[in-house]
Amino acid sequence: MNFHVLTLFPEAFDGVKHSMIKRAMDDEKISINTVYIRDFAINSRRQTDDYPYGGGAGMIIRPEPIYDAWQSLNLPKSRVVYLTPSGKVFNQALAQELSQETDLILLCGHYEGIDQRIIDEIVTDEISIGDYVLTGGELAAMVVIDAVARLVQDVIKPESLAHESFSDGLLEYPQYTRPTEFLGRKVPEILLSGHHGEIAKWRYEKALESTSRKRPDLLREKL
Repeated sequence: MNFHVLTLFPEAFDGVKHSMIKRAMDDEKISINTVYIRDFAINSRRQTDDYPYGGGAGMIIRPEPIYDAWQSLNLPKSRVVYLTPSGKVFNQALAQELSQETDLILLCGHYEGIDQRIIDEIVTDEISIGDYVLTGGELAAMVVIDAVARLVQDVIKPESLAHESFSDGLLEYPQYTRPTEFLGRKVPEILLSGHHGEIAKWRYEKALESTSRKRPDLLREKL
């Protein structure tokens, strides 16, 4: 899968190219291609922003450099995700859906936003990572890349994805490793028993308990 990021700050994406993502890139399971919007600036001053019509604080990214940056990819039928606080809230189901794409274009806004005509012309999805405002779309784009990339085929073993949080509408059950006792707290005996059926039952019950306590809204969605 290929991620193409339209951004004013391409160097920010060095921060996502580590650990599992780096291995996936080395194995050519995914690629992350950044396109520097300022390379398509409208004049010798490399201007990409301007004052908003109608007045108001801040600056707006002009439509021309974004459009030209998008055209340089020559992927007219690929989905274009604009990272914006006003978008649909990102979740695991949407990450799974996006992981099926061959090419995914991520558009990072900045300042007070981008010209609406670009949204109307090229954007297919508007996505938010939460009900708060960031200084730009780069961090949000990195969240989307990380969440989507790990779902791409063969990036992670399927069995590792089967019972994690949100995979079945529940939060994940508690996990334990060595030592069997730490600060007086012991690993539940059932996990040491070797009875796989009983362990599976315990884990499901704990997942329900955790979801009920932390995210009861998820249980309501399952009903």
